[in-house]
Amino acid sequence: MTSIHQGWRELHPDLSLNFQLNRWAAYGGEAWLRDVEPILPRLVGYDAWRDEFVRLGEAAEREGRPYIAGLHFRSAEFFMLKSDARKQPTRLRLLPQLRQPFEGTYTTHSVPFGNLTLTAYRFGKPQVVGTIVLFGGFDSYVEELFPMLCEFARRGHDIVAFEGPGQGSMLEDQHTPMTADWHRPVAAVLDALGLEDVTLIGGSLGGCLVIRAAAFERRVRRVVAYDVMTDFHACLTHQLPEAVRPLVGALEHTGALMDALMNIASAQCAVIEWGLQQAMRVFGVKTPHEALQAARAYRTDDVSSRVTQEVLLLAGAQDHYVPLDQLWTQARNLTHARSLTARVFTRQEHGQAHCQVGNIPLAIDVICRWIDGTERSQPALQTVVTQSMDTELEHLRMRMIAMENLLIAMLAQAPDQQLELGSEMAGFISPRPGFTQHPRTAGAAAKMIHLLHRAQHFQGWVKGDALT
Repeated sequence: MTSIHQGWRELHPDLSLNFQLNRWAAYGGEAWLRDVEPILPRLVGYDAWRDEFVRLGEAAEREGRPYIAGLHFRSAEFFMLKSDARKQPTRLRLLPQLRQPFEGTYTTHSVPFGNLTLTAYRFGKPQVVGTIVLFGGFDSYVEELFPMLCEFARRGHDIVAFEGPGQGSMLEDQHTPMTADWHRPVAAVLDALGLEDVTLIGGSLGGCLVIRAAAFERRVRRVVAYDVMTDFHACLTHQLPEAVRPLVGALEHTGALMDALMNIASAQCAVIEWGLQQAMRVFGVKTPHEALQAARAYRTDDVSSRVTQEVLLLAGAQDHYVPLDQLWTQARNLTHARSLTARVFTRQEHGQAHCQVGNIPLAIDVICRWIDGTERSQPALQTVVTQSMDTELEHLRMRMIAMENLLIAMLAQAPDQQLELGSEMAGFISPRPGFTQHPRTAGAAAKMIHLLHRAQHFQGWVKGDALT
């Protein structure tokens, strides 16, 4: 049996590759790191990455270390594209190796899902503390989560994990694309195992799916977004170069033009190529623009207000996949939740990354204490959303001051005609006889005049003048 290791390590200069190295180090620990450290200088690209980890896996396999071999093969297979002939053989090789240390600790259940079958794994003793139902997201296999499931079971929880459409064996063996109607696979698992009053945990993209499922499935009583995700399309486009992002919305429906743009971006950045290829496979589409359009269905703003359960939102302060502002968006949208708790993990805790990869045991501890109620009694945890929102507002105020002064500088050098137009616009939105005065509009008009007057103070400034 393996334990989950703690500690974030700076192993690679590439942000995405460094995250993946920490991801597998969390499960492989020092034994895995001893294998990997000598090859770090050779991991100069995705081709080298795939080749090196296949070699490590084969070496560990020969040495009789199946679990470490499975992690090496998984690391290699993770970045193998569909066109890579090694992908499926490597996947079929690694899954039994990842299961091997846990044999005898779980039961396997085949769950009917229409004319398909979901596979669920159950750890722990039913109804000891309470049942947890857990699933992953965009790119995980349920087998790699077994150390987490064992830790929940060790703490007394009955825990069930499954792969739904677009995930793991359902994607690879049954070729079933993902669905945004995630309450359907959740309901199938609850029906098959006769579960009520469950805690539902979704990891990564599952942080979006878990909110979508809870909005329609009342047997779910507690909801954990691990980590929070309100808009998967925004997360995907967040990976694109800044110069490209503004073009996505405008070109997304242009088909070939959008695909050409994405192909250029993919050629310049291997992680973009991988992300688009993975999205096309997961969503069952054939082109990048179709993948981006499909990703728009994976959001929560349309269902968050329907969630009435107790909710725990988790986030990493430096998550490079999910912008932190999605946490505050989700908190604001959960208007009917029975209770709402949020927790932001920091670099000091080694939990700053996506899904707290540097300190998964801490995330498990927070979740367990929240489920049993002890965490909800801690004022610091309850007020984190308010405190963080206050911080966000303070940053917003600073940005507004900066923009206001930049605007004054530009107005000071503006031609008279533009200044006159600004004054006319202020008069245009000011209250007029016979119309109801709107306080915000009146205040905005007054503010416009004030800015124009302040700009006049700096008219005639030339380089070398001192500002007074």
